[in-house]
Amino acid sequence: MSADLRRLTVASGAGCMSITAERSATPAMTTRHPQNADDLAAIIADANASGRGVEARGGGSKARLGGWTSPAEIIDMAAFTGIVDYDPAAQVITARAGTPLTQIEAVLAEKGQMLAFEPMDHALILGGARGQATLGGLTGANSSGPRRLSAGALRDHLLGFQAVTGRGEAFKTGDKTGKGETGFDLAKLMAGSWGSLAVFTELTFKVLPAPRESASLILKELDDDRAVAAMGAALGAPADISGAAHLPRHGDRGAFTLLRLEGSGPSVAARVDVLREALSDFGFAEVLPTAQSSALWASVRDAEMMAGDGPLWRVTLPPARAGEFIDMVAANSETWMLDWAGGLIWLAGPAEMGVRNAAVALGGQAVLVRPGDAPDVPAFPPDPPALTALAQRVKAAFDPNRILADRRHP
Repeated sequence: MSADLRRLTVASGAGCMSITAERSATPAMTTRHPQNADDLAAIIADANASGRGVEARGGGSKARLGGWTSPAEIIDMAAFTGIVDYDPAAQVITARAGTPLTQIEAVLAEKGQMLAFEPMDHALILGGARGQATLGGLTGANSSGPRRLSAGALRDHLLGFQAVTGRGEAFKTGDKTGKGETGFDLAKLMAGSWGSLAVFTELTFKVLPAPRESASLILKELDDDRAVAAMGAALGAPADISGAAHLPRHGDRGAFTLLRLEGSGPSVAARVDVLREALSDFGFAEVLPTAQSSALWASVRDAEMMAGDGPLWRVTLPPARAGEFIDMVAANSETWMLDWAGGLIWLAGPAEMGVRNAAVALGGQAVLVRPGDAPDVPAFPPDPPALTALAQRVKAAFDPNRILADRRHP
């Protein structure tokens, strides 16, 4: 263990460990199968009356994230599938919460459109079957892939939704303009809430034209600090990159830094030249063939190289601090990779609180996606003190009896 990591490990608290033990102590109960929003509201209202907890699930692709074992009755959202409305001209799609991502993407592709936030499939890192992710589950996790650099996160594209609160009350907010009737941006609040405030039944997203052309430049054998610097230079260049990732040397595979450009053919070609010039101090940037480029970005999006059973961290922090974080913890890691120009780090082990403390020290946070053999380490970091009271008030407003399972605050 490095000296930096050892010092940070001392700062971990025992209270979080007891919380996690309570979280996973109770096995899941029976499963309910609502057929519509009225059924769902009735199930949640009944749960309030009986005092039992419930947890909604779609495809279950993220059910085991953090080693979670639900203490609640499962609500199967399989009946909530299908596209309700799709207007390619307006670039808006509405679908039920249990609709598989694969179905949404196939329909959009027919019209040359896409979900710009490029959501990942968690199957490879959580040992599930690919293609099970649903629109509601992705929204609950605010799942956002490599294109977050240029297009923003999932929550930035969520225009509105229908849902049932922990009180058992159905409500809707937002519309095709993205403005809620109350004036509050509930879409931003609900995306990333992990189903702890309300259960989605229907969601509306802004979609964008899929790029006509793309090109990926690759820089080989940069060390960690140089790779972070190269990605920073790419972000600062007038090239409008839509992806920046770095995979370090691993086994027989050399290190490479990957940068993506998307748009119309002439624009992409011109920006390749601009980007190459901006990166001239980092070596020659090779342009990858389209098929190889697409496969590499799909691998980055789904964190393919992080598949396995051991501990896995998802760390977000200011991109410029990525090199410092790697210096602090990489000596104890089997493997790692950078996305979002260093703003997202996937780190395989160790499952020690020092990893989380290192992220916090650098202005970020760390989620233990896969606990491995360390089930007592909490999956999610605690809220900062300034946000704790606010989080409790929000939970009380939507779910006063704490009927909806809450992974973040078990």
